Amino acid sequence: MTLLQQITWGSLFLGICFVIEVVLLAWCTLSIAHLAERFRHWTRSLRTAGIITVSLVFIVLAHTIQVWLWAGVWVWFDVLTEWNDALYFSLVTYTTLGYGDIVLGPGLRIFAAFAAVAGLLAFGLSTAYLVALMTRVFEGRLPR
Repeated sequence: MTLLQQITWGSLFLGICFVIEVVLLAWCTLSIAHLAERFRHWTRSLRTAGIITVSLVFIVLAHTIQVWLWAGVWVWFDVLTEWNDALYFSLVTYTTLGYGDIVLGPGLRIFAAFAAVAGLLAFGLSTAYLVALMTRVFEGRLPR
């Protein structure tokens, strides 16, 4: 892949990951607002635990979908032929763990770096979301 192709494809899949993250966090917010009404009869502790659980399920789902998306990219572009290797490389790259036991050639390094950028942005957005949510929970500003 040329440098321009790596940047183009990388930007495209980074954008798709960003949309996935935003859509699932928005859906999470709507779900929490809906469920908070159902949780209103619960004790404050149970209501808080329910809200945190729902948010974590959505966040884990968002990250899982993105890791699978990147794994699909590696298989689709015939970079890694085994799904096991593709998922492993995707997860290690997305989380920026980077063991280095599976390394792509120079023609794909920039493209693979976009998977790490997607993970960094998604984890940052998820963290900001949880901080905002927990602030509302602790201030008692969620629907009752």
